[in-house]
Amino acid sequence: MEHQTETATVAGGCFWCLEAVFEQLQGVTKVVSGYTGGHVANPSYERVSSHATDHAEAVQITFDPAVISFRELLEVFFSVHDPTTLNRQGADMGTQYRSAVFYHSPEQRAEAERTIKELGTSQVWDQPIVTEVKPFAVFYPAEEYHQQYYRKNPGQSYCQIVISPKLAKFRRKFAARLKG
Repeated sequence: MEHQTETATVAGGCFWCLEAVFEQLQGVTKVVSGYTGGHVANPSYERVSSHATDHAEAVQITFDPAVISFRELLEVFFSVHDPTTLNRQGADMGTQYRSAVFYHSPEQRAEAERTIKELGTSQVWDQPIVTEVKPFAVFYPAEEYHQQYYRKNPGQSYCQIVISPKLAKFRRKFAARLKG
């Protein structure tokens, strides 16, 4: 019997990193890199990178809530990026790299707000969490060459320097949640 799927949309730095992480989780059936949160229809990577669209690099995750919950996706999300840096992840700077959860339902909004509050209270980070929690409006898939970027280009320098170490840390922390 096939389960009903849900959609989650998050932004937390380069979409290549997030896509590489989320596509490895049990219960995740699809991950698409793209743009959301801005005001320009059908933006290009160049337009988003020029700061002219207000879009964030994001991933849209299709998942089976019977296998992995939205809360568990948020736990992974907050463990693989720094939610305390405004418009930045590592050397990547600009509003397109902001940390955000674009909720698809009142339940997702409540869970995102609850998770951020709990993480803030637990003082996992020295600085306050700046992750935006905004209603989902529209998602524009990125150009084809951005899809499954890490899988297709593992030897590329950004993949080696930034994504591979992040993936190794993620795989250690969430080993029990990985696809076989």
